[in-house]
Amino acid sequence: RMINLSELTPYILCSICKGYFIDATTITECLHTFCKSCIVRHFYYSNRCPKCNIVVHQTQPLYNIRLDRQLQDIVYKLVVNLEEREKKQMHDFYKERGLEVPKPAVPQPVPVSRGRPRKVLGSVFRIPPELDISILLEFIGANEGTGNFKPLEKKFVRVSGEATVGHVEKFLRRKMDLDPACQVDIICGDHLLEHYQTLREIRRAIGENAIQVGVV
Repeated sequence: RMINLSELTPYILCSICKGYFIDATTITECLHTFCKSCIVRHFYYSNRCPKCNIVVHQTQPLYNIRLDRQLQDIVYKLVVNLEEREKKQMHDFYKERGLEVPKPAVPQPVPVSRGRPRKVLGSVFRIPPELDISILLEFIGANEGTGNFKPLEKKFVRVSGEATVGHVEKFLRRKMDLDPACQVDIICGDHLLEHYQTLREIRRAIGENAIQVGVV
């Protein structure tokens, strides 16, 4: 029998962006599915499932997600021209920025002792090479509760080495909901950092284990 697409729509929509699944990715803890880009972006700020609020992983929720290729194939078959539109948008995105369009990953068969070759899929998430700095943010200089600010929900952040101390300050002001009049000094070890310094420069100057930032 013919089935109206609207009957299936609730099962193939991402609850974060409200669009059809693109690179459908499932959380292994609760089996809720989202677009890959949506759930990866969500996990930068939270370790809980956006749908059921379960803790996916205490520190690395990205370890507990898997691409659902079968579901994605179903979505592309149900929604006319969705795959073609997505490929065109990706192609245009890279071309406009003068970047090489990435080729789709193809599972490579590996030899086994017996039986048919087994396909091995790579990790569902690889940290982009441009995000080469990990920082630990710690609040110092005042007792928690004495100021009118929100505590940091996530202390560990991975960012580009090209980010400056000024970028870190803006991030902290937004996350902690600080008053514009509030003065923020950022230190690393015993060093008071300047706004123009990049995190890569700080790592080179102070050492590989230097990127531990205190907020005063």
